[in-house]
Amino acid sequence: MKPLASLFPFNGEIVSFILNWQSDYNATTGDPEVTGFAPTLEAWYVQHHRDLPWRKTTDPYRIWLSEVILQQTRVAQGLPYYLRFTETYPTLTDLARADERELLRLWQGLGYYSRARNLHQTAKFIVSELDGHFPATYHNLLALKGIGAYTAAAVASFAFGERVPVVDGNVYRVLARVFGIEDDITTTQAKKTFAALAVRLMAHAVDPATYNQSIMEFGAIQCTPVAPNCLFCPLQQQCRAYLTGRQQLLPVKKKKAPVRDRYLTYFVFRKGSGDQLKLALRERTGRDVWQNLYEFYGTETDEPTPDWRSVDVPDEVNELTREGVLVGPAIAEQQLLSHQRIKAVFFEISLPATSITMLPEGLNWYSMEQVRQLPKPVLIASYVEKQFG
Repeated sequence: MKPLASLFPFNGEIVSFILNWQSDYNATTGDPEVTGFAPTLEAWYVQHHRDLPWRKTTDPYRIWLSEVILQQTRVAQGLPYYLRFTETYPTLTDLARADERELLRLWQGLGYYSRARNLHQTAKFIVSELDGHFPATYHNLLALKGIGAYTAAAVASFAFGERVPVVDGNVYRVLARVFGIEDDITTTQAKKTFAALAVRLMAHAVDPATYNQSIMEFGAIQCTPVAPNCLFCPLQQQCRAYLTGRQQLLPVKKKKAPVRDRYLTYFVFRKGSGDQLKLALRERTGRDVWQNLYEFYGTETDEPTPDWRSVDVPDEVNELTREGVLVGPAIAEQQLLSHQRIKAVFFEISLPATSITMLPEGLNWYSMEQVRQLPKPVLIASYVEKQFG
């Protein structure tokens, strides 16, 4: 089934159609707070939705791409990435054939880089094992790497019209407030409660794709975490949170784990100048932040580093620092991750252009053009931009 928005023009006629349908339906079935919920939101969506490119297609690849990009990412931040990705990789096959280093460079700044790696692996699997055809059902989509319940429901409903509800943070907030659910949304029992309610509400939607878009959009721009627009809310008179003044108390969610500080000391080895300038970087491996991204030689310490000479490093690094000259004062950069605050100090060491001293294992010399093309953590990219333009 096509989305409702593609069947009717966005004008008063379609709003009246939905509201009349809601009235007739409520007159003959069940609890009007349940039966009228989905049609009310669909009518709201027709009038208030944002014009976004992934809402103008039923291509499962582009819908899936948008959903992966928007995980843990605001629309305003994610939109430019979506446009760059669809320009660089317009089809699923293009993405499957992508060079991982180039893909990670395009992803640079979005964080949670495992999303990009899973995206790539899944694209290759669909092209090679499924003959390029996306699974068309929720349950088959769940079998793909990196696709969870929310993304599977989004793709299944938006691309294939399957009547399966999405449940994300926006949906939790809307349902908790409107229906007065006080369960902690981080618990397994709460997830079951919300999922069961979502299924009941979906049963009364005019169109599953439009309804899923509407509840997500409603949570994003109307029923917001802070200062929801209750005055002009179409669900105002049935909203338990509004009627009891508990908008800021719902949904219930346990406090996040405290953010811990990590301290990194980087040695930025450079040689040459002008067009011949080269920097030494290495690929970050291991199961830690920034896997497969490139960084300078660095070491982690328990507390901030006041002086590069106080850092315990291998002999080959000490040899390079003795051969080189410290350039300028130390530069500090900081990056906040979900549960970590990375505090880095950069010491730039200039080596003679003729230096033949071996670099530590894993480090390699790269021209500035190559450095700019390498996928890097935001923190490293920021330093390179500020220091080398």
